[in-house]
Amino acid sequence: MSAGTAAGGLLDAVRQRLAESGADPTPARVAAALRAQGRLLGDTEVLGAAEELRCELVGTGPLEPLLADPSVTDVLVSAPDRVWVDRGGGLMLTGVTFADAASVRRLAQRLAAAAGRRLDDARPWVDARLPDGTRMHAVLPPVAVGSTCLSLRVVRPRAFTLAELVAAGTVPPGGERILRALIEARLSFLVSGGTGTGKTTLLSTLLGLVGGRERIVLAEDSAELRPDHPHVVRLEGRPANQEGAGLVTLRDLVRQALRMRPDRLVVGEVRGSEVTELLAALNTGHEGGCGTVHANTAADVPARLEALGTAAGLDRAALHSQLAAALSVVIHLVRDRDGRRRVAEVHVLERDAAGLVVPVPALRWGAEGFVRERGRPRLLELIGGAL
Repeated sequence: MSAGTAAGGLLDAVRQRLAESGADPTPARVAAALRAQGRLLGDTEVLGAAEELRCELVGTGPLEPLLADPSVTDVLVSAPDRVWVDRGGGLMLTGVTFADAASVRRLAQRLAAAAGRRLDDARPWVDARLPDGTRMHAVLPPVAVGSTCLSLRVVRPRAFTLAELVAAGTVPPGGERILRALIEARLSFLVSGGTGTGKTTLLSTLLGLVGGRERIVLAEDSAELRPDHPHVVRLEGRPANQEGAGLVTLRDLVRQALRMRPDRLVVGEVRGSEVTELLAALNTGHEGGCGTVHANTAADVPARLEALGTAAGLDRAALHSQLAAALSVVIHLVRDRDGRRRVAEVHVLERDAAGLVVPVPALRWGAEGFVRERGRPRLLELIGGAL
C-alpha cells in the first residue's frame, strides 16, 4: 500500500481519534494514531502517511509545496482538481488536486479557525490573515457554485530592494533615482493600480528608503506591508466577533496612529471613510505620508477618492481642497498580459481653473528609462531638482 493510499483510507479514522483525544497532531501522535488502526504498515509507509496527514490536519494540505515556493505570489483553488498559481507571469494550472470538494472545504475552515475567524453555512465567506502573514479569502457553497473557492496571497518575509525591482522590470532603468528622491523630499504620495499589480510590494520597498531615525506607523486592515526599516509600528484592524463587538476599523487605526508621533503615516489601502482622517492628517504637518488605492489609471485617482469621501460625508469641494494640500504624487502600477508588474506612470497633482485636483503625467514607462511628460518640471520642483 502506498503512502498516498494509506493516507486516503485512514484519514477520517485518524482525524476522529485525534479530535477525541484533544491532543495536538504532532508527527509522533499522528504515527501512533495510524498504527492504532491495526493496519500493517512499514516504517517508511507510516512516515509518509504521517506527513500527508500532518499537512491535512495542521498545514495547508496539498498546497504546502506551492506556498513554500519562493516564486509563488498567489494560490487559487476553484475546484478540487483546479488549483492555480501565479509566479509573476500570470495564472498557471498546476497538477495539485484534492481528494474531493469536502477536502477543500475542511482546509478552508481550518485555515479560517487558525486566523480566529468563523467559516460555516451561517457565515459562508471569510477574509483573514493567517499566522504566517498569508492573506486568505474563502467562499463556501452554495454561494460559491460547485466547490469552496480558496484564495491565498503569499506575503514574503522581506521587502524587495529597489535594485531588485529594477532587475525584475518593475521599475525602469534609472527610475530608482526618481523614487529615492521622492522619499528623501518627504513628499506625500499614493501608489495606485488594480488588484495584484504590486502596490504593496512597491510601497514596502519605498518605505525601506525612509531615514532610519524616522518613525513609521502603519495602519492596515490586514498587515501585509513588510518594510525593511528599523522603526516600524504596525496597527491592524479586526472584524467584530460573533456577538457583534470588538470591531476595529481602519478609520479607528488612523486616528490612533496620529497620537503615536509618526514621522510617516502609512495607510496600507485607502478604501473607505478613513480617507477623511488621512487627508486631514497630511494637512496638519505629517509630511511624507503615503498609502495605496485601487484605481484603473492615475487619472482616475481623484474620482476614486471622491467616491470614498462622499461615502464618509465629505463633499466634493472640501475633498479636493484637502487633497490639493495633502498629496503631491501618484505612482501607478499595471500588470501586463504576460503577468509582469511595472510602474506605468508617475503623475503630479495640480489644481485646475475650477479648483479641482487633476493628475498631470510627469513620467511614463519606457524600456530604457522613464519617458518625460509635461508634468516633469513640476515633479523636479517638488523633489528639489535633485536629478
